[in-house]
Amino acid sequence: MQENRCGQCNRKLAEGSYIRLNIKCPRCNTLNHLSAPSTVQERQTSVEETQAHGRTAY
Repeated sequence: MQENRCGQCNRKLAEGSYIRLNIKCPRCNTLNHLSAPSTVQERQTSVEETQAHGRTAY
């Protein structure tokens, strides 16, 4: 699980897994927009598509 903190005041906001998360900090009222870089399935599909086209995946 990943710990998520406010970008402004560093208060712990959540802990867990997510793809996209919008959460407002109760301490400083900053709206935090968080997103995962990519899911394992998306990365695997991208590598397979690249290999199918004869290119090397980086």
